[in-house]
Amino acid sequence: MAEGTAVERIVEALLFLSPKPLSVAELAEVAEVPEEEVGAALSRLQDRYAPGRRGIQLREIGGGFTFATDPVADPAARRLFGRQRRASLAPAQLETLAIIAYLQPISRSEIARIRGVSADSAVAALLERELIEEAGRSPAGATLYRTSELFLRRFGLRSLGELPDPRRYDPSPDELASLRERLLRAGDLRSGATPPLEGAENGHPSG
Repeated sequence: MAEGTAVERIVEALLFLSPKPLSVAELAEVAEVPEEEVGAALSRLQDRYAPGRRGIQLREIGGGFTFATDPVADPAARRLFGRQRRASLAPAQLETLAIIAYLQPISRSEIARIRGVSADSAVAALLERELIEEAGRSPAGATLYRTSELFLRRFGLRSLGELPDPRRYDPSPDELASLRERLLRAGDLRSGATPPLEGAENGHPSG
């Protein structure tokens, strides 16, 4: 196999050393070479570390490039290092993260209207995990939230444009009914109307 150029070896070393993805501009600045040379080096490295060829892959994530292990090695790596998976996100946190990802920037009150319950706890947990970050304030002064670069890295996305199309989601009848109820409730709250009491829709006031 032909030896790599000096720039290629420098870029490879920088990616190996960096704990986070590096953009072409960052690599060029640190290596003190034109971005065109970095781009050419990355192209050659992508071929060398293409999926299925080695235990290490060169991936483009969150606007930068980084080395990652081949997923086939994950079980063995966990056994070798005895690493425990970080606790999974709770359903409420996942739901809140999805809302932020697709509707960002968005405030807590808007998230709460969509979910039908307070979003304070879920938002706080996502902030602690650094999956979301503040994104300024709304005209009303409420703090807005958006997904972070770490979110892209954790979910293996190059950009938000790679988020799955929600139109592909095929909910069950029960899920559709629940979603419709939440949306109606959110609409009532947004318009200032008082949502009906449970059971009152069928002529049976509760109480």
